[in-house]
Amino acid sequence: MFVFVCAGCGAELTTPLSQVALPVHARQTYGNGAQLPVLMQSGTFAVDPDPWGGPWRLWDELDPGEAEARGIYAPVHALSDSAPGASVIAPGDIRGTRLLPDKTASACCGLDGADGPNMACETCDLPVATRVDDCSLWQAVRLSSDAVHRVPVGGAHAKPISWAELIEEGERTPLFEPVGTWGGRSGSSHYWSWSPRWEAAAGQALAHLLAASQEQPVKVPDGLAADVFQRTLDALLPAGSPKRRAALAGPGQPSPDAGVDILLVPIHPRTGRTWTPADPTTSAYLVPLPLGVWLWLVSPQPYLPVPASGRLPQDVLRDDPLPPLPNYLFRADWGTFQHTLVRLPAVRSPWLRTILTNLAQGTWTEFF
Repeated sequence: MFVFVCAGCGAELTTPLSQVALPVHARQTYGNGAQLPVLMQSGTFAVDPDPWGGPWRLWDELDPGEAEARGIYAPVHALSDSAPGASVIAPGDIRGTRLLPDKTASACCGLDGADGPNMACETCDLPVATRVDDCSLWQAVRLSSDAVHRVPVGGAHAKPISWAELIEEGERTPLFEPVGTWGGRSGSSHYWSWSPRWEAAAGQALAHLLAASQEQPVKVPDGLAADVFQRTLDALLPAGSPKRRAALAGPGQPSPDAGVDILLVPIHPRTGRTWTPADPTTSAYLVPLPLGVWLWLVSPQPYLPVPASGRLPQDVLRDDPLPPLPNYLFRADWGTFQHTLVRLPAVRSPWLRTILTNLAQGTWTEFF
């Protein structure tokens, strides 16, 4: 457990927190006017290795080789020039800070952090964090790595949770979920949608699937995995044979068949490490998926409404009739896909660079 303190005066700025992996959807921008929930679970923090938020530098302003030194191998519109390594927490876990009025007026419905840190230490006025709660963004507070220090607090070290324990907990991420809208004249409302977390996970996985394809067609397992990935893979990759085979693999699953080239595997939600096969000779490309998404792919769950009595509380969705399914095919999150692909060395290949350029220009919008 850790407490974050101000680098200027030492004042405590958070409740005690334990470290977990940064969620795949941490940088996602979803829909138009959507009211997304809090990104981090209360009592936890995650470190974002990449810079985030203003100030920004256009791609043409970067020195030769600077982008690759930062682990970026293909052009993007602009790069954040802020300090990397921010610690991301739930807004309810911040303490001893105040908002900076001159850094809170640029967004639509809330705070977007576009102008840099917008929260200061109450004790010494040092800008220490950026609160984000604007529409279409996940709500979070980002503690600046150059303005706060992490201090251990008393207590025994938590024992790392095993894959077997995680599977037993079985915290799956449903494919559909209600998305809130920003309150208007009639107040807030909800609509049923493909899960934003699934769309972000698919964006990250598709970037890896393309890198693993080696410009050959890829066949993912039939069923839900095909519904999520196959349509886009067939559109972006050449048709024909031989096909590279992908399979689901992970804790509690049988060993993949011989000849499988790509494995869809889970990410440990605490450590951020990707599950690896016990056989050290396995040469398959590992495509990471958030554990909750992977669990749902391995064992899809039907939507089963729970009977209830009494009046329906405000803002609770009805389960009779069943919520309507989205009226469009599943699409991966473009922002997460691009963020992932430009950081994979394989994107240097001309064919992958062409795909990235075409997508950035609006081609194949039905898939992202």
